[in-house]
Amino acid sequence: MKIAASLLVALLCLATSAWAQEQAFTNRSTELKDKAAAEARTVATLPENTEVKVLGRGGAWTQVSASGQSGWVRAFHLRFAAVVEKGATSNNPLSGFSSMFGGGNRQQATIATTGIRGLSPDDLKNAAPNNEALAKANSYRSDKPTAERFAREGKLENVKVDYTAGGSR
Repeated sequence: MKIAASLLVALLCLATSAWAQEQAFTNRSTELKDKAAAEARTVATLPENTEVKVLGRGGAWTQVSASGQSGWVRAFHLRFAAVVEKGATSNNPLSGFSSMFGGGNRQQATIATTGIRGLSPDDLKNAAPNNEALAKANSYRSDKPTAERFAREGKLENVKVDYTAGGSR
């Protein structure tokens, strides 16, 4: 009995580790970088629809392995495959095990999911101001008389918009 329980635990661990390596595809041609940074050295260019294996994640970057090379790509340049169950669920308490090992009624669907959780400690530590970008943004500013003249010339009308009940001021 102990051998059977040990075997079941080993099989579950094996199945879990096999599923831990997520599959994804590039949704556009993208650069494979040696580090998770835009200015990092480009290792290769991955064409659109290249299959990759996800190795890790960090901020806006995903570490992948593709065509025998490893590196980092922008998370927004990937779409992930998801396996979904079709049809009614079974009342059999062991149906989850059969699905886990390839049984059951399964269908693969491709979905796009990307989540950026914020800046990493390294991103914050290495942050630097971009004075050129700030100057460009400031060049788009307009003063009140210029904005009012633009609205008059465009025949725009004043519209009062009330705050919603849940809004903040």
